[in-house]
Amino acid sequence: MTWADHLVIAPIVIPLLAGGSMLMFEGRRREVIASINVLATLAQLAVAIALLVGSLQESPAQVVKVYLLGDWPAEFGIVLVADQLAALMLVLTALLACAALLYSLAYWHRAGSYFHPLFQFLLMGLNGAFLTGDLFNLFVFFEVLLAASYGLALHGSGRARVRASLHYIVVNLAASSLFLIGVSAIYGTAGTLNMAELGQRIPELNASERGLFEIGAAILGIAFLVKAAAWPLGFWLPPLYAAASAPVGAVFAVLTKVGVYIILRLGSITPDAGGGGLFFAEGWLFVIGIATISFAAIAMLASQDMGHLAGYSVLVSSGTLLATIGLGGPEMTSSALFYLVTSTLTIATFFLLIEIVERGRTPADDVLAVTLEVYGAEDEEDPETAEEAGIAVPAILGVLGVAFLACGLMLAGLPPLAGFVAKFAILDSLLDRHWLTVGGTVSVQGWLLLLVILVSGLTTIIAVARAGIRTFWAFPDRELPRVAAVELGALGLLLFLCIALTVQAGPVMKFMQQTAIGLEAGRAYIGAVKAQSPVTPPQTGKAP
Repeated sequence: MTWADHLVIAPIVIPLLAGGSMLMFEGRRREVIASINVLATLAQLAVAIALLVGSLQESPAQVVKVYLLGDWPAEFGIVLVADQLAALMLVLTALLACAALLYSLAYWHRAGSYFHPLFQFLLMGLNGAFLTGDLFNLFVFFEVLLAASYGLALHGSGRARVRASLHYIVVNLAASSLFLIGVSAIYGTAGTLNMAELGQRIPELNASERGLFEIGAAILGIAFLVKAAAWPLGFWLPPLYAAASAPVGAVFAVLTKVGVYIILRLGSITPDAGGGGLFFAEGWLFVIGIATISFAAIAMLASQDMGHLAGYSVLVSSGTLLATIGLGGPEMTSSALFYLVTSTLTIATFFLLIEIVERGRTPADDVLAVTLEVYGAEDEEDPETAEEAGIAVPAILGVLGVAFLACGLMLAGLPPLAGFVAKFAILDSLLDRHWLTVGGTVSVQGWLLLLVILVSGLTTIIAVARAGIRTFWAFPDRELPRVAAVELGALGLLLFLCIALTVQAGPVMKFMQQTAIGLEAGRAYIGAVKAQSPVTPPQTGKAP
């Protein structure tokens, strides 16, 4: 094996070593700890980009990299698999981590003793979940990222964080229990937890075994839906994300996408069973997605807090992904992947932006804003200023206002930014007669998803516009927020990525289509894992 073959395990080893080394300082020498965190995160980004570039091949069958940990065959040992989808999620996670870490260097990394080690352990769990090729180690990496996320959710202290974190812990412990029950039932019937092996053995199950397997798969699917914050299992998310510190909320934007990723991965090993494979009954994933979007859209209209508004935006994103994936087909999957990237980057940007713009707000501002909205009260117009064309806007508020406008456009899916491109791709796939037509007419499911996406976009722009007016216009005499250069740099990085996705939408969508085709042809994944054989050490001599 060459050094390039070991890149597959590097996204797990790097944060493990970095997090462990930072624990030895016991909270002392913060500059050194922060430097280690920055270097480790940049190294993970470089490795993720290398894996992504290495996956850009013409044939999907050639882009699956398999790493046998301990040099054991896949059916017995731990296997890591890096294909185009895994590489995409690694790059997305690393980019979010870089932006969140850069933002935290202004203040938040000093608000607790173990921010940096927990940050790296969270990345270790995320990277491991994207790379693992078996269900048991998926559970292990889930627990690693959840343990780190518990600590990060509490970072900065505060009563609201403690209350929301306790709900988060209880819900995820219940989900982990369901995960173990489902995995046990699957192992008892199929005799393996390796995903590639499952893809081969599922068709061979007899009637009695298949019944128990489907029960285990259904229980496992519920655990994944909890991770994806699907309705009605996502009630824990908005309070937690609203209470979390800004950099933590930004990196948490990708946590729900882990559940979506696993649904895509497991669905690919049983492609003939619909959008969610055997792990979800046909049509149910679509129904759950529609319900999640509907609930979140209504909640956004009712929300008066921008933190909760961002949290419900995460639910809209998850619901859209679940509904789109539930319809199945490479066209819908490629559109869903593009939307996954754009929505995750946008929501992360929104979390960072909210924390900055609310620094100059007081509780009295929020009370007055709600009073004006409920009672329709208006300030009396001064005759001396009635003819003024406008007000002077300080430079920092102007910059933040433009960033807020960009986030609102992307969240709502309005042109010309990447959010519009992503939703247009979904709607275009819905109306594509090559796969979603019956007798020349679009199916009822297609029309329903189209309607829900359009209505959710409308509710989003109403809620965001209301929040923007209240923040940037209603109180011109408010105290200006103090913004550090690194915080503006983090915002600029995420906004630049969103603009880059808009400008390079064509090549990015082509890559997403290639990734979706690879997922649809799940046998390529199975074949690559099964074909990987242990490395036999060289013989130095004959045994006595």
